[in-house]
Amino acid sequence: MANPKGSRARAGNSAAAANRTAARQRQLQSGIDRKDAKPGRKAAPKKAVQAGVRRQPVRMPAQHLAKPGHESDLALAPRFEARDYAGSGKLAGMKAIVTGADSGIGRAVAVLFAREGADVALFYLNEHKDARETARWVEAEGRTAVLVPGDVRDPAFCNRAVKRIARKFGRIDVLVNNAGFQLHADRLEDLTDAHLQETLQTNVAGYIQMARACLPHMQRGASIVNCGSVTGLFGSPGLIDYSATKGAVHAFTKALAANLLGRGIRVNAVAPGPVWTPFNPADKPTAEVAEFGSDSAMGRPAQPEELSPAFVFLASPVMSSYVNGIVLPVMGGPKG
Repeated sequence: MANPKGSRARAGNSAAAANRTAARQRQLQSGIDRKDAKPGRKAAPKKAVQAGVRRQPVRMPAQHLAKPGHESDLALAPRFEARDYAGSGKLAGMKAIVTGADSGIGRAVAVLFAREGADVALFYLNEHKDARETARWVEAEGRTAVLVPGDVRDPAFCNRAVKRIARKFGRIDVLVNNAGFQLHADRLEDLTDAHLQETLQTNVAGYIQMARACLPHMQRGASIVNCGSVTGLFGSPGLIDYSATKGAVHAFTKALAANLLGRGIRVNAVAPGPVWTPFNPADKPTAEVAEFGSDSAMGRPAQPEELSPAFVFLASPVMSSYVNGIVLPVMGGPKG
């Protein structure tokens, strides 16, 4: 018989660990913030391109958030609802885990997965208000949402939480690895050991640990979709460590895809360009946030709802049963 006191203690330990991680990330952020005293260079004005069914915002608010960053605090709410996207059962009856699901790309993916018929476990650090809002949207689509706070840096948490979801759902059909940590450093010498380890352990170890925990509960036809980045393809001078981890995610995607092919489990990645989420306002100085995405091919950042259909495509066996080991760039096109 399960020990309820032991379960409560473990949950309490997980919550305390998540809070410590958030506090540690804010401490790392404060060191970089102090180095950002002088204003950044402004990007040259560029006409933004609109190619979708509705016009998307072009200029972002000059706003800086404390880490880990809460979507509810953003002056301009990211568009995640994809109101013109009609579901057609591409994930009907499937069970999914999305990490970093409280906000941004993770929230948009969770909502679209639910619209396509999946129940979704929402893994997140400690952004409880944002996570509850994501759950509300998933449930509004008629599907089950399960909130799972904790730190993917901790393999014990990954194993324990995934087993809990597997017991509840009966299996796991899709894992979306999306949780991440990004903090700029203008010089490599500014990258402290603690900063480096936070990035590596979250963006690389966290992905590997979640995949390893999920695989015993996955059957033929299941899939893993990792969130890579344009920085993993082309690098970014102010995000050396982050770029390195996203390059690792792309390599991990290809290696694991080959490894799991015989088991009928596909592994792919999406490589977004700039996307308006709490991620960058919880990193860059306000002046740079105001210009965020202006140097992209389309002259503006994407909204999360412009990314989420790519995750549906790669997760759905109806859509992509012959797609394996790819890194799909969703970055508005090549820079001119």
